[in-house]
Amino acid sequence: MSKRDYYEVLGVSKSATKEEIKKAYRKKAIQHHPDKNPGDSAAEEKFKEAAEAYEVLGDDNKRARYDQFGHAGMKGGGGFGGGGMTMEDIFSQFGDIFGGHFGSGFGGFGGFGGGGRSSSRRVARGSDLRIKVKLTLQEIANGVEKKIKVNKYVACKPCSGTGAADGSSYSTCSTCNGSGYVTRVTNTLLGQMQTTSPCPTCNGEGKTITNKCSSCSGEGVVRDAEVISIKIPAGVAEGMQMSVSGKGNAARRGGINGDLLVLIEEVRDPNLTRDGNDLIYSLYLNFADAALGAPVEIPTVDGKVKIKIEPGTQPGRVLRLRGKGLPDVNGYGRGDLLVSVNVWVPKKISKEEKGIIEKLKKSENFTPAPDSSDKNFFERMRSFFD
Repeated sequence: MSKRDYYEVLGVSKSATKEEIKKAYRKKAIQHHPDKNPGDSAAEEKFKEAAEAYEVLGDDNKRARYDQFGHAGMKGGGGFGGGGMTMEDIFSQFGDIFGGHFGSGFGGFGGFGGGGRSSSRRVARGSDLRIKVKLTLQEIANGVEKKIKVNKYVACKPCSGTGAADGSSYSTCSTCNGSGYVTRVTNTLLGQMQTTSPCPTCNGEGKTITNKCSSCSGEGVVRDAEVISIKIPAGVAEGMQMSVSGKGNAARRGGINGDLLVLIEEVRDPNLTRDGNDLIYSLYLNFADAALGAPVEIPTVDGKVKIKIEPGTQPGRVLRLRGKGLPDVNGYGRGDLLVSVNVWVPKKISKEEKGIIEKLKKSENFTPAPDSSDKNFFERMRSFFD
C-alpha cells in the first residue's frame, strides 16, 4: 500500500510554515492518541502516520529532500523517515510538543490516561552518522545494494548494552527517586516559576549502576565496526541524502539507535555526461564517415548499441536515443541519450592525404556547401577515396 502525501496527512499546504506544521501535528496526535482511543488500531495507525509525517516535514533538511524526491527520497535500506517508528520512538522524540515528556508507555502522554507528567524514565537516543557513497552511472541506472563498513558505537556485548557488570546491578537514583526528572522552583518578580529537566545525576535514566561493566566502563557502548547493507534505488542524484533508520550510533545503556545518513556522490563517467535524467555522448566522426555514412557503436549505461550515421550528417547535429538515459527516482519514466555529432579534423596529414584534400577543395561540391539531397555528390565523394 502506497503512503499518503505527508502534507495531506497533516492537513497543511506545501507552503506551510514550520510552526503551522507543528500545530497541525499536535492536533492530529491528540485526536488519534491511543489513550484517547483505547483498542482502536485504526487510530493508532493514524497516530503513527502523523508522527512519520511530522518527523520529515518538521526537519528542514528532510523536508527539502521530500519536496524534491517524494517518498523515494526518504528510502534506502532498513527503514526511512518515520516508517519504522515505534510508540516509544514517537513519545521520546516528540513529547516536548505537548508540554511534557514521555516514557515507553501510552500513559506517559500529558493530558491523557496518566493525568499529567509521567514518572517513566527518559529514553536516550544515539547520534546520527553521515557517510558518502560513490556510485557509477551504471549503478544509478539499475539501483544497487552496497555493503559499507562503518566505524561507530555499538552495544557492548558482555553487558548487552546495559552498562552493568551482571546486567542487573542498578539502584534507584536518589536525586530524582527514579523518575528521571527533577523539578525546580525559582522565585521571580512575577512569582514562583516551576521548571522540569532531566536529572543531572542519572542523565534522565532514573537509575544508577552499582557495578559497572569493565568492557565499556558502564557506558553500555563501545567503538567497533559494522558492515551495513544499504539498498539504493535507481535514479538517485548527486547530493541526494537518504536516511537508514537505526543504523547510526548505539545509545548509552539501551536507548534508541541513531540513523545512518547516506550522501550520494556520482563517479565521473569517461564517456557519458549526466543532465538530469538525460545522458549526453560526444561522437567524433572522421570526414569520410560523416559524408558517406557509416555504422557506429555508442556506449550506454546498459552496454554498447549500434546506430547508423546517415550520409551527409552535419557537425553539431544531435541524435536522440529514447529511453537510453537514467530512470526517474520517483518512477516517472526514463531519460534519453543525446548523441552530439562532431567531425574530427586531423592535425597532421601525409603528403598523399594533402593531395587528396587539395583535389577535393577544387571540387564545385565544396563551395558552397552541398545540398544534402544531392545524391550524386556522395558518389563523387566516394571516388576520391577509392
